[in-house]
Amino acid sequence: MRSFTTCCFLVILSFCVHPAVAQEVADRFLTQQWPAQWVTVPGIDREAYGVYLFRKQFNLAGVPDSFPVFVSADNQYTLYLNNRLLTRGPAKGDLDHWNFDRLDLAPYLTAGENTLAVRVWNAGDYRQEAQITHASGLIVQGAVEATSVVNTDESWRCRQDSSYRPVPVSTYGPRPDMIGLYGYYVAGPGDRVDMARRIDEWASPALDTTGWTRAEPISPGIPRNTVGMDARNPWRLQPSVVPPMQRTPERLVALRRAEGVEVPEGFPARAVPVTIPPRTTATLLLDQSYLTNAYPTLHLGGGAGAEVVLIYAEALYDAGRRTKSHRDAVAGKDVIGRQDTVLTDGSADQRFTPLSYRTYRYLELRVTTADDPLVIQDLSAVAVGFPFERRAVLDAPLPEMNTLLDVGWRTARLCAMDTYMDCPYWEQLQYIGDTRIQALVSLYTSGDERLVKNALNLMHQSRQVEGITLSRYPTNIKQIIAPFSLWYIGMLRDYMMYGTDGDFIREKLSGARQILEYFAGFQDATGSLKDLPNWSFTDWLQEYPRGIPPVDAAGHSAVLDLQLLLAYQNARALEEELGMAAFAEMYRENAEQLADRIKTAYWNEERGLFADTGDHDLYSQHANSLAILAGIVPEDRLSDVATQLLEDTDLAQASIYFKYYLHRALVRAGRGDDYLSWLGVWRDHLAAGLTTWAEDTDAATTRSDCHAWGSSPNIEFFRTVLGIDAASPHFRTVRIAPQLGDLTAISGEMPHPAGMIRVAYERGDTLRAVIELPEGVSGVLVWRGEEYALQSGTNRVDE
Repeated sequence: MRSFTTCCFLVILSFCVHPAVAQEVADRFLTQQWPAQWVTVPGIDREAYGVYLFRKQFNLAGVPDSFPVFVSADNQYTLYLNNRLLTRGPAKGDLDHWNFDRLDLAPYLTAGENTLAVRVWNAGDYRQEAQITHASGLIVQGAVEATSVVNTDESWRCRQDSSYRPVPVSTYGPRPDMIGLYGYYVAGPGDRVDMARRIDEWASPALDTTGWTRAEPISPGIPRNTVGMDARNPWRLQPSVVPPMQRTPERLVALRRAEGVEVPEGFPARAVPVTIPPRTTATLLLDQSYLTNAYPTLHLGGGAGAEVVLIYAEALYDAGRRTKSHRDAVAGKDVIGRQDTVLTDGSADQRFTPLSYRTYRYLELRVTTADDPLVIQDLSAVAVGFPFERRAVLDAPLPEMNTLLDVGWRTARLCAMDTYMDCPYWEQLQYIGDTRIQALVSLYTSGDERLVKNALNLMHQSRQVEGITLSRYPTNIKQIIAPFSLWYIGMLRDYMMYGTDGDFIREKLSGARQILEYFAGFQDATGSLKDLPNWSFTDWLQEYPRGIPPVDAAGHSAVLDLQLLLAYQNARALEEELGMAAFAEMYRENAEQLADRIKTAYWNEERGLFADTGDHDLYSQHANSLAILAGIVPEDRLSDVATQLLEDTDLAQASIYFKYYLHRALVRAGRGDDYLSWLGVWRDHLAAGLTTWAEDTDAATTRSDCHAWGSSPNIEFFRTVLGIDAASPHFRTVRIAPQLGDLTAISGEMPHPAGMIRVAYERGDTLRAVIELPEGVSGVLVWRGEEYALQSGTNRVDE
C-alpha cells in the first residue's frame, strides 16, 4: 500500500489577495457614534438561520492611493470588490467587544463604477458554540471623509439568498434529524445549497438588481468606549488585532476508492472532468494525505436533479466501531463526518464553496444522479489559517526531530484561526489550558504575539462577576473550569517573560487579583482549597473521572492545591515586575502557607512522593510534577522523585497534554538530557499515520485527530534540547543551558523580540558552542555546572 503519512509535509505557499490593513483608527471612531448604520434585510427573522447579500455601487473619478474602510457583521461576512473575493471576518468576540476589520480597498478599485458586495450569514440556533451573536447585520464605515461613500445605510441594496439551508450536526451522537458523530461536536452546521435557487454572479458589477430591496438601518455603529449616551445598541465595536487569514491554494492528492463510476487518471490532483452517468449512485473517497483546514470548491456541470453530498473526515473509522486504526488505511472503513449537500439544476457552471472552512484529511463525494449525466468539472481548495511565519529552524542529526516539529507545527497552525482553538473539527473553542501551550509554541516558532494577546484579552473579558474566568472564550455556553483560571495567571507570566508589552500585562493584573480573591473564598484556615465548585478538570485519564483529580472526603485535593500554589507564585512574579509590592508580599505569604500545608498533608515519607489526597492512597505524575515545578520537593529528593515519575507505572499517568508539565518537572529535576527518550506518545501517533497530534494519548480511541495541546515538543526542542530560555522579563536576558543527551552535534535558531538567537553545538570530550545573540541582549551559557557570560553578537565557547 502506498503510504500517505509522510507525503506533502511541505506546503507550497502562494500569495493570495488580501486588502491592506489600515493601521490607524481616528479617535472619533473610538469614542463617538459612527455615521454608518448597522443594516439588515427587511422582513427577516434576524435571529434565525439565514444567508444575506448586500451591494453598494459607487463611482470614482480615479483610483486613490488609499481607500480605508471598517467592516463588521453578525455572525460572519465575506467581502467582494468588483467580483473579487478580498477577505472574511470578523474575528470572534462578544457583544461588548465586537471586532471590526480595517481594510484598504485601493488596490482593487477602478476608475468609474465599483461594486462592493458582502455576503452575511447567521447560523442561528445551529451556530458554533464559539459564536456569540445578537442578530443578522452588516456595517461598513469609511475611515475618512473620502471613503464615506460606502457607509452602510438605506442606499445599499440587499436580499436573502434562499438557496441555503443548514445541515445540522448533533452535539452528542446520532439523531434522526441530524448528522451524528462519535463525540462532542459544536463547530456549526453544514450547508445545503439548491442550485436552482442560487443567485448567479451576485457580486458582479453587471448584475441586474431588480427585485433587490433597500437595506434597513438598525442602529448606528457604537464603539466600545463611546463618550455619551448610547443605550440599546448591542454591538460595542473595537478594532480587531487579528489580521486576515492566510489563504493558500491546495488540491486533494489521491483517489483512494471509487464505486459506481470510472474515474479518469489524474483526478483529483488535476482538473480532470469526471462524468457520473444518469440514474447512478457513485461514491468517490478522496485523500488530502494530511489534515487541513480549507474551503473546497466543487465545480459541476449538467446533472439536473442530482444530489452531491460532501462528507469531511479527519480519519476513517473501523467498520461498525468507534475506533480508528492506521490513518492511511481505507479498506473496510466507515466514513462518518460533517456534511454539505448540493442539489444541482442542470446548468453548465455550478460552483459550491461552503460558508465556513472545513477540516478534513478525507473528503467523500456521494453522488446520486437523475435522468441527466453530471460532470464534476473540478474540485479545488484554498487552505486557510492565521498568517504565522515559521522562523524557528532546527538542524538536527536525527530526521525524526524535524518530522516531530513539522507535525507539531501543522497541528498548531490548524488550531489557530481568529482565535486559538482546542481543535478545528469538533469544537473550535479557545480553552485556557490548551491555549497556554499553543501560545508558547507560537512565540518559540514565530515570535508573533498578535494571537497570544488576542487570547489574553478574551480570557480577561470572560471573567464573571465573582472574578473567575470561563474555561473557554468566546462561547455562547457558560462553562467554568476552575484550574484553567489559575493557568491563565501562568499565561500572563509566560507572556511577561517572552513578550514585549509590559503595559498590556499590567492592565490585566486587576483581573488576576480578582481570580485569586475568588479562590480565597474556598480556602480553609490552612490555605488548602476545600469543596472547590464547578468543573475541576485537570487532565484526561482513566483515574480522573471527567478529568477531575481525586478529592478526599473533606473536600481537599493535592493536585488542586498545587495548581493554586503555582498561581500564587506566578502572581507574585507579575506583581514584583509590573504591579504592586503589597500584592507581591501577600502572594508570597499565601504561597508559603499553602506550601507548608501541602507538604504536611500530602507528602508520604515512605513512598517519597506527594499523594493525591490526605488519605495517601492515590498517587500521580500530576501531583508530583506540579510539586517539583512549585519548588517544594527538597533538592536531595528531586532525583528520587524524578525516577519514580519515569519508572513507577502505578502512578496515574499524564496524557499527551499534561506531559508538558511532566517534562518541565523532569527538566527541573535535572533529567533534561533524557528528553528525547520521553516522546513515546508522539512516536506512537506517527506510527498510527497521524499527520497532527491527537487529543488523547491513545490514537485508536481519540475523538479529535488534531489538538495543539500536544505540540509541546515544538517548545522543548528549543527550550530544553538547545537550552534557549528567557532569564528575565521580556526576554531582556537569556539563559542557554543545552541538554543534548547523546547528540554530538546540533544547531538551530529561534525568534527573539530583538532579532534571532542562533546556537550551534559540537560535543566530544568538551563542548564547542557558537551562540549569536541580538543587539542589546546578553545572557549566560550554563554547561556542566559552569556559567559563561554571553554578550550581543557572536560568542564562542570551547570547554
